[in-house]
Amino acid sequence: MPDMRIGIIGGSGLYEMEGLSDIKKEEIKTPFGSPSDKYITGKLNGADMVFLPRHGIGHRLLPGEINYRANIYGMKVLGVTHIISVSAVGSMKENIAPGHIVIPNQFIDLTKNRISTFTGNGFVAHVSLADPICPQLSSNLYEAGLAVGATMHKGGTYLCMEGPQFSSRAESHLYRDWGIDIIGMTNATEAKLAREAEICYATVALSTDYDCWHVSEEDVTADAIIKIIQKNTSTAKELIRKVVSNITPKRDCGCSSAMQNAIVTNPSVIPEETKKALKPIIDKYIQ
Repeated sequence: MPDMRIGIIGGSGLYEMEGLSDIKKEEIKTPFGSPSDKYITGKLNGADMVFLPRHGIGHRLLPGEINYRANIYGMKVLGVTHIISVSAVGSMKENIAPGHIVIPNQFIDLTKNRISTFTGNGFVAHVSLADPICPQLSSNLYEAGLAVGATMHKGGTYLCMEGPQFSSRAESHLYRDWGIDIIGMTNATEAKLAREAEICYATVALSTDYDCWHVSEEDVTADAIIKIIQKNTSTAKELIRKVVSNITPKRDCGCSSAMQNAIVTNPSVIPEETKKALKPIIDKYIQ
């Protein structure tokens, strides 16, 4: 495996990545079931890349149906060290207009029906999620966005809701009272699992709408969002092509050692089946 491999998780509108060379499709079997689709590996501007459409080709999976554990586990097995997550989001702030890009640095997770950890089954670990986004990778993404002419916002809080319905108006106003910047349905779950897998993770959040709080805008609809997504996706691809040349194998962020001081369970009592399942994640700590 190369010292550095960049994973792209494509959200609504981003189902493929043009410009990849040496393309192969990889079907990964995981202890947690099947990932959203086959992984597409290749090279982009000289960088080793792995691409996965979050909702599957053709957008088949609801946010709550995505097998997040399998998706991140597969990235780990393929040697991914950095994940760039591209996602459509609603804006909760006047200054984050549709078409703008946000690189958030915090999450609030309001999902209800998901498994967002690799732990359990006789293995307990508690990783720190105080700063859930890799600071190095997010800075790289912000600078790349500016370089390709995107209107960028660095930092902010992403509220992750369960979905698939959009917010009620009462919820939308409540989230604004909380100071939320953007709202989506997927990224907090990914960030938690990526941290446990010791993969650097950052979000490219593509603002598509003002949710339903903005009195002078139409209430959010899927049709309206798709039109903005088409424009945003083109910009996101430019950003990714730009950023891959600036990411380096050296990781001083702490993401690569997140599990080191997180494991609580005595190794002697961890079931062998659990050790085997989690080998790509905990092998360097549990012999």
